[in-house]
Amino acid sequence: MLRILPRLRTAEYGAITIRKTRQIMKFARDCRSSESNEATAQLLFEALPWIKNLTGKTVVIKYGGAAMVDEQLRRDVMSDIVLLKIIGMRPVIVHGGGKAINEALSHYDIPVEFKNGQRVTTPATMDIVREVLGGKVNQELVAAINHHGNLAVGVSGSDAGTLIAEPLDPELGRVGKVTHVNTDYIERLLDSEYIPVIATVAAGEDGGFFNINADTAAGAVAAALHAHKAIFLTDVDGLYKDFSDKDSLISNLTLDEVNEMLYGGEVDKGMIPKLRAAVDALTAGVFRAHIINGTTPHSLLLELLTDAGVGTVIHSTETAYEFDTHPHPLSTFAARLTENLDEVEKLQTV
Repeated sequence: MLRILPRLRTAEYGAITIRKTRQIMKFARDCRSSESNEATAQLLFEALPWIKNLTGKTVVIKYGGAAMVDEQLRRDVMSDIVLLKIIGMRPVIVHGGGKAINEALSHYDIPVEFKNGQRVTTPATMDIVREVLGGKVNQELVAAINHHGNLAVGVSGSDAGTLIAEPLDPELGRVGKVTHVNTDYIERLLDSEYIPVIATVAAGEDGGFFNINADTAAGAVAAALHAHKAIFLTDVDGLYKDFSDKDSLISNLTLDEVNEMLYGGEVDKGMIPKLRAAVDALTAGVFRAHIINGTTPHSLLLELLTDAGVGTVIHSTETAYEFDTHPHPLSTFAARLTENLDEVEKLQTV
C-alpha cells in the first residue's frame, strides 16, 4: 500500500541548516594569528632557497641534553626532523642519553663516576648503558618519529657493525673511540627513505661493547658519510667568545678560527667535545657544522631554513662561508634545482 511520508517543513529544514552552520562557522579574528600575512609569507619565502640548497643532502644531527629530557621538546624536535625529511633532506640522528643512564644506575645502586668529562664505564655500567640507550631512549625517539608514519629505524651502534671502537683510555673502562663506521648499512636505510636513529653503543674489536660520547660518535658518522652538515644540539645558544658575556655569541666562524680558539684555551670546558667532534667532521670533508640550543622551540628549522639562524655555524673553509654547495649525491628532483646544477655537472665529469 502506498504511504505518503510527511514533508519536512521549510522552517524546520531552515532551523537544522542554521544550527549546523553555527557549529562550524568561525570568525577570522578567532582563528588567525595576530602576525601580519606579509610577515608570515616573507618567512615562508625566506626558507625556499635554503630548502632548494639542502634537498637531497645528508644531515647528521646529534641529539641529547635537556631537549631529550623534556617530553614535549622531544616530540617537537622529532617532528621538526620529520619536516626536514619531507622537504627533501636525509637526516641521520645520533643520540646519547646521559640523564636516563644516571637514573638507571641509581636504581641499581651502581655509582656514577666521571673523569675528564667522560663516564667511567665498568662492565656492569656498560650493561646498563646498552639497555638504556639501545632500548628505552632509542625506542622513545623512534616512536616519536613514527607517530607521523613508518619513517624511522632504530639502530644500536653495535648492530651490523654500525660503529666499531677500541678503548679510549684504560682508566675509563669500556669507553671507546670510533675506528670504523658501517656506512653501507646507514646509506641503505637512507636510500630506502628511512631516518636512522643511532644509539651510541659500539661493537668492540675485542668482541665486547663500548660506550661512545655522543658528540664524538656524531662527528665520526658525519665524517664517514661525507655528510653535508653536522648539527650538535646542546643546552646553550652556541659558541661564545666569552661564555660569561652573553653578547659574545659567535654566529659564524671558520675551521681555522675554531682551531685557534681550541689551541689558545679560549673555549669553555663543556663545549670542547662538541668543537673537537665538529673539527674532525669538517676536516674529513663535512661542509658545515652547527651548534644550536635544542631547548629553543624549533631551533633546527630556524637554524637551517632562515637567513639569520639561531646558533653558531662553523664553515670548513672561507669559501664555504660564501657558498653552500657540496659534492654529494642528489635526488633526481634535487638535481634539477638551479642551486645544484653546477654540482651535478662536476659529478658527471668525474
